[in-house]
Amino acid sequence: MKKHADQSIERNHAPSIGRNHGPQAGLNLSEPAVVDCGWGRLLFGQTFNDLRQLAEVLREERPGKRDVALYLSDPHVVLSYAPQDLFLDPSHTFRLWIERYQPSRRRPKGFHVRLLNSREDANAIQRLYVARRMVPPGADFVWDQHASRVLIHWVAEDEQNGAILGVVSGVDHVAAFGDQENGTSLWALAVDAQAPYPGIGENLVHQLVEFFQARGRAFVDLSVMHDNVKAIKLYERLGFQRIPVFALKNKNAYNEPLFLGPTPEADLNPYAAIIVNEARRRGIGIEVVDAAANYFALVLGGRRIVCRESLSELTTAIAMSRCDDKVVTHRVLRQAGLRVPEQARVESLDQAEAFLSRLERVVVKPARGEQGVGISVDVHDPETLEQAIRGARHYCDTVILEEYVEGEDLRIVVINFEVVAAAIRKPAQVIGNGQQSVRELAEAKSRRRRAATGGESAIPMDAETERCIALAGYGWDSILPEGEVLQVRKTANLHTGGTIHDVTPELHPKLAADAVAAARALEIPVTGLDFIVPAVNGPDYVIIEANERPGLANHEPQPTAQRFVDLLFPMTAAREIAS
Repeated sequence: MKKHADQSIERNHAPSIGRNHGPQAGLNLSEPAVVDCGWGRLLFGQTFNDLRQLAEVLREERPGKRDVALYLSDPHVVLSYAPQDLFLDPSHTFRLWIERYQPSRRRPKGFHVRLLNSREDANAIQRLYVARRMVPPGADFVWDQHASRVLIHWVAEDEQNGAILGVVSGVDHVAAFGDQENGTSLWALAVDAQAPYPGIGENLVHQLVEFFQARGRAFVDLSVMHDNVKAIKLYERLGFQRIPVFALKNKNAYNEPLFLGPTPEADLNPYAAIIVNEARRRGIGIEVVDAAANYFALVLGGRRIVCRESLSELTTAIAMSRCDDKVVTHRVLRQAGLRVPEQARVESLDQAEAFLSRLERVVVKPARGEQGVGISVDVHDPETLEQAIRGARHYCDTVILEEYVEGEDLRIVVINFEVVAAAIRKPAQVIGNGQQSVRELAEAKSRRRRAATGGESAIPMDAETERCIALAGYGWDSILPEGEVLQVRKTANLHTGGTIHDVTPELHPKLAADAVAAARALEIPVTGLDFIVPAVNGPDYVIIEANERPGLANHEPQPTAQRFVDLLFPMTAAREIAS
């Protein structure tokens, strides 16, 4: 049944404290105001005369949600009523007075910002929340509220393909409870970590502010974690100023790091942390063995399994060695009847040049190595070939040549011999603005990629990047024309600045079946297989590599961490299903 457009407004009457019954006819402004935002409820502390009631309403948080009580003049008093359940949120509140607002001179390039207007937008917003590890509001909820005057969603849309690249939501306090201060607030700014354009978050904020400005509102408030330095700098640059406003939240599993402080596993990278967080959610114990190298142990009952990210003791040394050596990987997969490109070990420069002469375009790579290091793609002249071989030998004495196959770079993750996720990986690229050099654009893109991936992704400023730039007729100091897209790497590895885009629902059954066959041939329970395909929804492919330690965090919202923990502790998977 379709909900009322403003069903997000909730009034709490004394006889049913904290029980939310939706909009009431004839709003009584003396009653406490609560707004359901989908991800949780926003409790306006200034509308509660009874602070004990505020504590009780906040404690009635629904499972899987994240309520926030804001605008508290006496948070310590509210906390005293439920110290075992509530905590003071370590966030700062910032305010932008709209009368002092300065519109941006920076206009969107490559995307535009508009209001949510379709169910597809709501689905995209849900995916963005999940991918950014935020509590999702639910696509049904977002769409049901699309005509609301209380909750407003603006999205950034890619002008090339219509993809939703970002979202910001706002709450109009006047529409919610007749706020005498004439205020509004900004909530849940999320930008796709793979977005190719700069300035998306900034433009979303500007659009929301200007929307509230058109409504005649006085200010826009927002809450940001005290240690989120980059976000704070952005908001201060936009004119937001810190104000002495405090918030309370519930001591739930999602908020645990905020009220317990840093855990021993806080120093683990995102690929280890996603597994640790899933294990903790199931009640599995965590032991950090070596945080610097991302080794940890998962312990439940008498079972203890040591992992290094997604590599666990369940992967045998034999299986790992087959994946570690690309020559062996190629041979095992070919013997299993799977499609692989032609390959040869470099024996001499003459032999390598003969291989190049016959195939015309080749890939040069070290036989061992990961994260795309030492790999040169689309080599097609003897001089570059010699340089590429020399570069590969920095990482491994054995260098291999491989037939260059055009197509999409597809990573398929197989766990326990089932396909869990598939994603297209795209090489790093920059987009010209007619003002900055290629070097400046690459450095700016690297800053955004590091921020989006916890420091895991950046464009190397090395000879291979310089070669790829030169192939397009540019140099480091060239000014790239506005709107021109320049691919600065040939490899699509995340660690060299590439981006990754989920295509699991589109995967052709033949690709899925042969990915599982490859995992079985290698006898490895967890692997990331690299395919080159003309199309994700077609059956044609070649397999170029198998990774024994795939980065599971790269494939959200697919349940990679869940399936990994299922493999290690199947009894917890059964308990999850039963619950």
